[in-house]
Amino acid sequence: MKKKIAVLTGAGVSAESGLGTYRDNGGLWDHYDPMVVASAEGWARNPGLVLEFYNSQREKLKSCRPNDAHRIIAALEREYDVTVITQNVDNLHERAGSTNIIHLHGEVTKVRPENVCNDADCFSEKEVFDVGYEKVSLGDKAPNGHQLRPHIVFFGEAVPKIERAIEAVAAADVVLIVGTSLQVYPAAGLYRYAGPGVPVWIIDPADVPAISDSRIRHIREVATKGMRAFAAEIGLDIADI
Repeated sequence: MKKKIAVLTGAGVSAESGLGTYRDNGGLWDHYDPMVVASAEGWARNPGLVLEFYNSQREKLKSCRPNDAHRIIAALEREYDVTVITQNVDNLHERAGSTNIIHLHGEVTKVRPENVCNDADCFSEKEVFDVGYEKVSLGDKAPNGHQLRPHIVFFGEAVPKIERAIEAVAAADVVLIVGTSLQVYPAAGLYRYAGPGVPVWIIDPADVPAISDSRIRHIREVATKGMRAFAAEIGLDIADI
C-alpha cells in the first residue's frame, strides 16, 4: 500500500508561473481591497465589480502554465497516495497532472448560481460548472434563473471543504507545505492535525510561524527549487521533469 502524502499549497507555488501572491509586498491585496472585490459584503454591495475582478483573474490565468513545483507535486503520485489541499483558486495543479485536489477557497474557472453552495443546501456543488477563461457579467443567469457568481469562498463565508482537508492531513504519513506563509486560517492550522511522529516539511523562502514546531523541516527555497530538494530527499526520480 502506498504511503499517504498531504500537500498543502499556497500562492507561492503558483508565483513562478506568473500569478502574484496575495499578502507579500507588492501582492494582489496591495492593489485591490479584498473586502471590496473578494468578500460577501463586496458581492452584496457591487457584484458587477466583483465579477470584473474575477474576469481579470481568469484572463491572467489563461496565459499561465504549471511550473516544475506543480509538476513534481503531480509526480509524487507515482509512488505515493497524494492529496493536494490548495488555498489557490487557479487550475495549475490540475493542468500539471494532480488527480486528487481539494480547493479550499474555490476555483476561479468555475461559477455557480448565487443562491446555491451554502448552508441551506449543505454546500452542494451540483450546479457548479466550468466556464474556463470566459467572462461572466451581470445579467448572466444560471438555469435556475439566479445570477451567476464566482465559485469562490469569499471573505466572510464558510470554508466548506476544511473537514475533508483535516481528514486528509490526519491520515497522512507525510505532510508537505509549499508556498504558504501559514497566515490564513483555517488552512494555516491544518498541519497541526498530523499524527504523532508524522514529518512535516515546509518549502518557503520566508520565515513561517510554525517553524517553532520541532518536527518541522524547513527548506528555505522558492517552490520549484524547494520541490526539487524535497524530491531528492525522498528519492523520487524527476529526471523527466
